[in-house]
Amino acid sequence: MILTPEQIAEFNEKGYLKYGRVYSDEEADTLRERMFDVMEGRSESRPERVADFHEGKPRKMIQIVNIWEADSMFRKHLYQPLICELVAELMNTDTVRVWHDQVQYKPPKIGGATDWHQDHPYWPIIQPADLVSAWVALDDATIENGCMRMVPGSHKWGAHKGGTIGTDPTTFEPLPDLSLLPEGTKIEVVPVEVKKGEVMFHHCLTWHGTAWNDSERGRPAIAVHYMPGYTRYQPAGGHLVEHHVTVKAGEVLVGDHFPTVWENGLSVPH
Repeated sequence: MILTPEQIAEFNEKGYLKYGRVYSDEEADTLRERMFDVMEGRSESRPERVADFHEGKPRKMIQIVNIWEADSMFRKHLYQPLICELVAELMNTDTVRVWHDQVQYKPPKIGGATDWHQDHPYWPIIQPADLVSAWVALDDATIENGCMRMVPGSHKWGAHKGGTIGTDPTTFEPLPDLSLLPEGTKIEVVPVEVKKGEVMFHHCLTWHGTAWNDSERGRPAIAVHYMPGYTRYQPAGGHLVEHHVTVKAGEVLVGDHFPTVWENGLSVPH
């Protein structure tokens, strides 16, 4: 075991855990430059999607889905042994697979916000809601440039209106439908600053959002959404990567586009 019982208890209680460094500054810098190569069309091949979340608006948020399909270094990142072992411990499983990855880049000065939400309700083709995301900062993520903000304990409250919480446009506070929450629920917002090369983990039902970036620094990061080995394909809607699914409804989600990265308690060669 790498994580202490106290760290696992913190994750189970809060729904997120800031772990610490998994890459050197030099490694993170290299990944960041490869991210720009993919974003600007200079990569080995193409990812699933490159898009601007706020197309047509003054602020921008560049999203890349499955950057690992475009760049061999990001494919290697899926299998990063320390991250995979930590995820396996947090999910209490001996098999870990990749659901998909996601880059969200906030440019300097004009970086847009990601409103308050939960992840799993946006993934209506997989069950159960036991996934854990590993969010790695490729440069310092601070309050000023739009770091992640979390609501401790919110992963215990169930799915909220399809994952959308609602966001105050001025204060960036969550605006949930209180009738959907347990009586006496306390909504606390915690900004989580993550330094370059560090990782933070969060549960797929934890409320989170990221505010705008008015700073002089961009906010590059890579999130890999990992699923335990028992995750099933159970379509109740659609999803961008569903065309890669080759199993039948109700079966465990396996396949070339959902690689196994940790099995029988060991790292999988790639």
